[in-house]
Amino acid sequence: MSNDHAPSSRVSLVTGGAGFIGSHLVDALLVRGDHVTVIDDLSTGLRANLPGEHPRLRFIEADLGDALSALGKGEVFDEIYHLAAAVGVARVMADPIGSIETNVGLTASLLRFAARHGRESHGARTLIASSSEVYGKAAKSPFSELDDVVYGPTTVTRWSYACSKALDEHLALAWSAKHNLPTVIVRFFNTVGPRQVGEYGMVLPRFVRAALRGEDLQVYGDGRQSRCFADVRDVVGALPRLMATPACIGSVFNLGSDRSITIAELADLVISTLGSASRKRFVEYSAVYPEGFEDLQQRRPDLSRIRTAIGYEPRYALEQTIRDIAAQSTGIPL
Repeated sequence: MSNDHAPSSRVSLVTGGAGFIGSHLVDALLVRGDHVTVIDDLSTGLRANLPGEHPRLRFIEADLGDALSALGKGEVFDEIYHLAAAVGVARVMADPIGSIETNVGLTASLLRFAARHGRESHGARTLIASSSEVYGKAAKSPFSELDDVVYGPTTVTRWSYACSKALDEHLALAWSAKHNLPTVIVRFFNTVGPRQVGEYGMVLPRFVRAALRGEDLQVYGDGRQSRCFADVRDVVGALPRLMATPACIGSVFNLGSDRSITIAELADLVISTLGSASRKRFVEYSAVYPEGFEDLQQRRPDLSRIRTAIGYEPRYALEQTIRDIAAQSTGIPL
């Protein structure tokens, strides 16, 4: 395989680009004028999330490791966005071996590829998608990028995802420090919006689907655990800006919203926003997760660093996001 683009054209690679966040990023990059290559094995992504035909889009359906090996020496990229990963706590709990191997092994392969296939001598600018899970069970709030982290024991599967994403960050930072590979790390906090599905434990699309059907909204635990939900369109708008800012290279950034809401309050907000007759129903964790599952009471980011770096500020209200998720499901604007 080879790129036939003029040297002046920006060429970007998005791994996991048919997924929820990845597909929105691809849309933004195409609007910007990039030539975009997407690699996705469609294990959780959907080909329908991407444009059917676009002169500047190339889609490769393949395992990431196989696809990287198949790309020839003539393949060069200006920017690489690595979003391919195991998705959702439920998926990680069901397949910890696959999740760990995917998150760590493929990130290692991706970083080696980026170092060899960049237009610049030190490699392609590379963004590694990490997660707020990296903070583990730390009690401090809000979470800031230089905080210590605390995990549960290795005998509890739930913490394997956090550890694997932390290793991804260590790998990326080591490549940046030792080989001058220009890397940026982004810790996503509860990104939501159109195209997200609820099959992997994602709470908001699950709530919206139940509300549209008039079914009970199942709230796990006591519902007092709090989260901050950021619209995917705000999130993906920040990614190219981080990559384009030299001062961001070699750094870690929280990315999300800092508006906290409890899960019980979120259920109420979905019901009221959509005018649904649904009600909340509280469900014990043991009914939906394996024994020993441990949830976090709060997860709120300190956004000071990213605000200073690129002037980031979320624009989409959570109520609008809820309406847009519902409109995608029904085909009727709300």
